[in-house]
Formats: sequence, C-alpha cells, structure tokens
Amino acid sequence: MAEDEHYFSADPSVAFERIPLEASVWGTTLRLTSGSGVFAKGRLDVGTAILFRETEPPAPGRILDLGCGYGVIGLAVAALVPGAEVTAVDVNERAVLLANENAASLGVSERYRAATPGDVDPLATYDEIWSNPPIRIGKEALHELLLTWLPRLRRGGRAVMVVGKNLGADSLQRWLGEQGYPTTRLASAKGFRVLETVRP
Repeated sequence: MAEDEHYFSADPSVAFERIPLEASVWGTTLRLTSGSGVFAKGRLDVGTAILFRETEPPAPGRILDLGCGYGVIGLAVAALVPGAEVTAVDVNERAVLLANENAASLGVSERYRAATPGDVDPLATYDEIWSNPPIRIGKEALHELLLTWLPRLRRGGRAVMVVGKNLGADSLQRWLGEQGYPTTRLASAKGFRVLETVRP
C-alpha cells in the first residue's frame, strides 16, 4: 500500500515522522508540520494550492475544514481571518494531532480546533465549509460524507471544494445539484475544478 493511502485510516500503520513544510496561502507563507501517514506529507498538494490561488479568504464566521489533514486550509483561514472560528475534522487521528499542534505554533488555538468526526458537536452549524475532499475513499463513502456535513451549513451558506477533473469533479457537481445543493464551478486549472455549493 502506498503511504498516501494510509491518510484516510483512523490510525495509520506507517511509522510516525513529523515533516516540516512551508505553504503559500493567499499571499502569505505558513510554516507548518506534516507527517507520515497523513495526506500530502511534506508538501502543499496541487489541488489545495489551486484552491488558494483561485479563491479569496472567506468572510468572518464559523468555518468547517472538512478532511483537514495536517490542517492547512483551516489554519490559513484562522491565520488570515481574525473573525473566523474554525472547526477542522478528519478521521485520521494523526492528522488531528498535527493540525492542533500547527494551530498552537501559529497562535490561533483559541479560534481553531481539530477533531475526529465523533468529537464534533452534532448540532453545530457553519457559515462555510472548505475542503479538498478525500475523493479516493470511493464515490459511495464520499457521497455519505458530503450528505453528513452539507446539511450543517446555515441556509444560504456555502461549501468551497477543489476536486480533480479526472477524479469525477464534473459528475460530483451534477450529483450535488441533484441532491438539492446547487453547485457552480468557480475555476478550472491544472486538471482541477474549484466548486461552490450553496445550501438553499
């Protein structure tokens, strides 16, 4: 099994090694720590880089980083949007640990919390969801994931996601619309789509 495939395990079997990186986010550089067994160890993956390049930071509010990995999307929001309260969620306990460590090192722990899904308040709602979703968990599991979290958007709230075209971005866009979540394409670059999904 390739190491990246461990990233959606709750407890990856690969030995844990912390790996520092610098990530360029919305014109700012964040110094973060990633790790083995976590998605995109030691780097900012191409999809997330495109997400930052093709969007602006969200307005202040309650933000959910869905499938947070070592935390870069939600941490960028917390670092650059002082009025944002960020919840980050990942099934990978190692990712959650790293994300919270990164929040502490950036000084945003008061407004940022990473947790596994079972440790997130089931009644919490969000103004926006930001995500590079874990497409490789499979279509059925991905659909279940999105239908679990999209209803937690406030009415009129939005989700911003980056998805590879070759991983089904266009079919996902259609499917979201069929589920009652109108979805438009904000950008297309390097084989990725940036999608905006609105809760009516």
